[in-house]
Amino acid sequence: MALRQEVVASKQVALAFKKQKKNGTWGDGILGLGVQRGATARDVGTVSEYRLLAELGVPTEERAMRLAERVFFRLLSRDEDPSLLFEFAKPTKGNLEQAMWARGVMRQGATAALAHAGHIEDPRVRGAAHRMATDISAFLRSELVEKPFIRKGSRTILHPQANPPTILAVATIAYMPSLQRERAGFVERLGVYLAQPAPKRPYAIQTGKKVVKPMFQVLGDPLVADSAGRPKDLPLALHWIELLARLGQINSSPTAQKILSRLLSECDGQGIWNPPNLRTLPKSPSRLAEFYFPLESDSKDPDQRKVDVTFRLALIAKLAGWALEYT
Repeated sequence: MALRQEVVASKQVALAFKKQKKNGTWGDGILGLGVQRGATARDVGTVSEYRLLAELGVPTEERAMRLAERVFFRLLSRDEDPSLLFEFAKPTKGNLEQAMWARGVMRQGATAALAHAGHIEDPRVRGAAHRMATDISAFLRSELVEKPFIRKGSRTILHPQANPPTILAVATIAYMPSLQRERAGFVERLGVYLAQPAPKRPYAIQTGKKVVKPMFQVLGDPLVADSAGRPKDLPLALHWIELLARLGQINSSPTAQKILSRLLSECDGQGIWNPPNLRTLPKSPSRLAEFYFPLESDSKDPDQRKVDVTFRLALIAKLAGWALEYT
């Protein structure tokens, strides 16, 4: 209890509470990738901010969490109120198909956030998660899994009937062990799909008359590492490997194993991640894991920069069922 009170009283959490709007949102809407780590922040989104607070250990009983959850549950209820389009209100004006697409992605974000915070037995969350799993399962069993694209003029477009997983959907399933038990075969097929090389060609998503850039879609392994196992995006790699651990699928991903082996080799005898020449905290080029890393703010103290990765590696090891030994 004392530790929770300390978390709620911290500067970062107090700032997040202060910046929350009366309607329960942060920033400009729902799906922004940024989080409120300072007085100024860009592209802050309610899903990302809520998930950061959940990672920090803020109790869901806090008023700010409950306010955000009201928004999330309204999204899950498929409420067609125009105000629930948030940042998509202007772009989707007069474009019903794009509005439907936007509402679908926001529902996935809301479900992932609620599952992340522990609402895994709520029937509304379970229902939304099972619908996602059913749609992804149908895609994995279809011919589109091999040829998910079509050409439209000079563009490569995701097939309109293709429903590949998103990182939001994968996170939802990863945080719901009961769903994994109920759909064990699907989780195995998903693990195999997420381990295959992702297509390198750029593509877009057709939403009515407009095309949008994919942000959360996962068409195979999203991790990129060099021959030595150094990841291009360390925060995303840690988040993704943790999700695979929660799914019991680390061994299905050669890239995840290579990166994890590299990170573990950089740990000292006490289990502390201690790579050479660590001058700043690693950044996330994709920003997909900005809510997740870092939990500690950057510091001039080199030792503090090791905390987040050390913690994540220990958590991954625990989730994977490994016995930790130190010299």
